Amino acid sequence: MEFRLPDLGEGLADAELVSWTVSVGDTVELNQEIAEVETAKAQVALPCPYAGTVLELLAQPGDTVPVGAALIRIGVAADAAAAQPVDAAVEAPAERQAVLVGYGPEGEPVSRRARAATTAAPQADSRPRVMGSDGPEGLGNSAPAGRAAATPAARRLAREIGVDLAAVAGSGPLGAVTVEDLHGMRRESLGSTVIPIHTAKPATPHATPAVPPMRAGGSARPVPAERETRTPIAGVRKRTAAAMVASAQHIPQASTFVTTDFTASMELLEHLRATPGFAGLSLTPLALVARATLAALVDFPEINSAWDEDDQQIVTKHYVNLGIAVAAERGLLVPSLKEAHGLSLRDLCAEITRMAGLARSGTATPADLTGGTFTITNVGVFGVDSGVPLVNPGEAAILCLGSIRKRPWVHRDELAVRWVTTLGLSFDHRLVDGEQGSRFLASVAALLEDPLTLLGRV
Repeated sequence: MEFRLPDLGEGLADAELVSWTVSVGDTVELNQEIAEVETAKAQVALPCPYAGTVLELLAQPGDTVPVGAALIRIGVAADAAAAQPVDAAVEAPAERQAVLVGYGPEGEPVSRRARAATTAAPQADSRPRVMGSDGPEGLGNSAPAGRAAATPAARRLAREIGVDLAAVAGSGPLGAVTVEDLHGMRRESLGSTVIPIHTAKPATPHATPAVPPMRAGGSARPVPAERETRTPIAGVRKRTAAAMVASAQHIPQASTFVTTDFTASMELLEHLRATPGFAGLSLTPLALVARATLAALVDFPEINSAWDEDDQQIVTKHYVNLGIAVAAERGLLVPSLKEAHGLSLRDLCAEITRMAGLARSGTATPADLTGGTFTITNVGVFGVDSGVPLVNPGEAAILCLGSIRKRPWVHRDELAVRWVTTLGLSFDHRLVDGEQGSRFLASVAALLEDPLTLLGRV
């Protein structure tokens, strides 16, 4: 039987094969994880819809595989139960159902009746789950018996460093092991030599330096064994590069900046953190900037639009899916907060924390990482005053938040030390004129200078 790459959601046309967890000749069980693929910057573990023996691997790590293309050939066991029809599979126990969202054992779309039956069926398996279906926090299919639950990135890292996942206590959703859980294990296994963790495809083994030689004077400094290290362009880096090239080539971009007094906003944040309504939440300046941005977008709908080249139309969105740029170990990810225009400041805090956590742990789904209409990037966390980010394709603008620092500032005609930050806006000049972009940015700055005015905009 051939297992073909299914549509993993959002109508994506292809996926990149990251790694195989099986080899030719291996025996696989139904729903056993056999591969990891990456699509729309989300890494997904693929379970096998057949039980049998691996006859042939039809794609190699790094290959871009179209949806519907064959990935692997499985010699199905004589037990016909492993290849039963879709509707019959729904009646099987929960641990024997195919787990790819919307697909049954034959890789064909599951009927509405079958989906309803699957949804209504009780979850008999309460073991920790790994990414790839629609479970809590983006963690779906049950781990096969004897396999520890882990995110795909953590599973691959564990193989690289020789750590038994069963011996690691997971801190992820439902006890899944994450990359962060393996940090200490790796340092312990390598002694005093700490090698950077790579969650993308590793470079060739010979590029890893040996024990660092001693320099003159007795000071030890690592000297690479090779003069160059070549790493395949793959995964998040490959997809980010494609998006940025498309942005630079096809979007005529302009930028504008404003430096603003953030003191009142800092005082408001400090006050709110001490209130019961924000107990247990991470209330950051980014959340308040997001709330001010959402309020300003109401007055400037052109900032929340898109250019449809095919139909020669400007598409104005009457909803905001707010993208938040996150620096994850795998690269830059932009999860989007769906319907963010309806979220309160408290809800924004919770959603930003949740989505950033999913992105950093590698458990964000393709749906989490697509569909954004406006993006905020916070370069201030790196101590940078400002930046000129590129507009994401399909959006009209991106807001850049710089570092918030105490600086000399003229306040009420006197020199004072105030909290100050710089906001930057990059925008698609086909959609947004310089006047519109500048007025929008000034509106956001004004709301942050006097954040109590947000009370009338929520």
